[in-house]
Order: sequence, then structure tokens, then C-alpha cells
Amino acid sequence: MELREVAAVSGRGGLFKILKPTKNGVILEAIDPSKKRFVAGANERVSILNEISIYTTDKDGSVPLESVLHKIHAKYGADTKITGKSSNDELGNFLSSILPEYDREKVYHSDIKKLANWYAILQANFPELLVAKKEAAPKTEAKPAEAKEEKVKAVKEEKAEAPAPAAKKAAAKKVKEVSEEATEKPAAKKAAAKKTAKAKGE
Repeated sequence: MELREVAAVSGRGGLFKILKPTKNGVILEAIDPSKKRFVAGANERVSILNEISIYTTDKDGSVPLESVLHKIHAKYGADTKITGKSSNDELGNFLSSILPEYDREKVYHSDIKKLANWYAILQANFPELLVAKKEAAPKTEAKPAEAKEEKVKAVKEEKAEAPAPAAKKAAAKKVKEVSEEATEKPAAKKAAAKKTAKAKGE
């Protein structure tokens, strides 16, 4: 559900879900327990909520209704404390608390009361429409130079971990010498034993 699927009709209270267009107008469904449907003809003024703005005194001149609804939700949550019996001062304080720059000459107290009523209807039926959507953080890709530098670094680390050829050669030579020494010792022992036996025989 999106705000562009919700409409208000001049002269009719509440909000309506836009179902589909017809030859004579558009089929609307009341957003209330009755879910009453009717065709809003060309003679009825239908306002889609995402196309409505509230007048302001800043350079922009207005603020989208969707943004105002998000501000109300951020400050008041589920309950605005505004009712049909709220005074004009309460209505004015309510809107100025979330939109201090609203145009007090163009926005009437009846408009603020209608805004609070719309908010209550959406809160009860489509609360997800009142929460501002978070924008996904853009993914940052490594620059070509940085990627090349990381690749070179990885190759250097790999080379550093591998034993140097000279070290390998020295290690092999040492193993060979130890092996030859081990082979020579038994032969020397055998010769010494033979010499001793010969001396005894003499």
C-alpha cells in the first residue's frame, strides 16, 4: 500500500482506497469497517494524498503531505492527542510543533483538524505509510589504483611467506651433509673394531 492509492473526497468525511478507474469516474472504497464502495464521478473532487501539500512561508512555499505525516509520526507516534473537540489553539500548537513554518493565513484550523483525522485513519489501517523509508547506503567500489595496490600488496605478502630459494638450497645441503656424516660414522666404527681385533690376534 502506498499513499498514492489513498484519496480524500470533497464533501465526504474520511479517506478512501482507490480501486480502479471506470468510464464514469473511479471506484473508491471507504477505509473504515464498512468498506463501502462507490463511484466518484467527474462532478466530485477527488484528491490523491501524495499530491497534497501544506502551505508554508519559506521559499519552497509548501511541504508535501507525506513529509508532514512522517514528521507527525516521529514526534507523536500513534496518538496526536487531537480530537474533534480540540480548540483552535490546540490545533495551531499541534501543527506548529512539527511544521513551525506553516502559513497561518492559508492553512485553516479546519484543515489541521482534517490532517489529524487523516493521520488517525492511516495509523489505524496502514501505519506503515507514516514511517519514512530509509535510503539504502550507496555501495562504494574500490578505485582501480586502490585495487591494483591491494593486489600488489597481496603478491608481496605471498612471496614473503614462501621460503627463499637460497634458504631451500642451504637447508638441502645441510641435510645431505648430516646424512653423509651419519653414513661415515658406522664405517669408521667398523674399521676401528677390525683394527682392535687384529691387534689382539697379534
